[in-house]
Amino acid sequence: MLPATVFSVCNTIALAGWIILIVLPMWRSSDKFIIGIIVSLFACIYTYYIAANISSIDMKSFSTLKGLTDLFANPLAVLIGWVHYLAFDLMIGIFIKKNGAKYGITHWLIVPCLLLTFMFGPIGLLLYLLIRFVRTKNYFSENY
Repeated sequence: MLPATVFSVCNTIALAGWIILIVLPMWRSSDKFIIGIIVSLFACIYTYYIAANISSIDMKSFSTLKGLTDLFANPLAVLIGWVHYLAFDLMIGIFIKKNGAKYGITHWLIVPCLLLTFMFGPIGLLLYLLIRFVRTKNYFSENY
């Protein structure tokens, strides 16, 4: 399958995961489905492309901005990096949802955090951490 096709398919699958997180918060098995199916699929795709291309990846590229920029000039490297982001952002979304429920934060306050995590990763997590701090009045104590 062409990398552009894998990219499109992965984006569609990730979108399904985000819709489940945002629209179906009451579905008890949503986290199991997202981790067990979607994130696991992304992990398999990521592992396949890393294993198939490990010999062409210069590990020194990760130590400098120039090296990373050169690495990501390769569309296949962008695909690998993107699948990595999709999987990890979904895991952060699950954390936000579960941790918000643990602290009694209404899902409607969580939705903007999830949307921002979907689009801008760390910004959504930061918003959630701020909301949780305001809600719990304590950042470090029993937060997880």
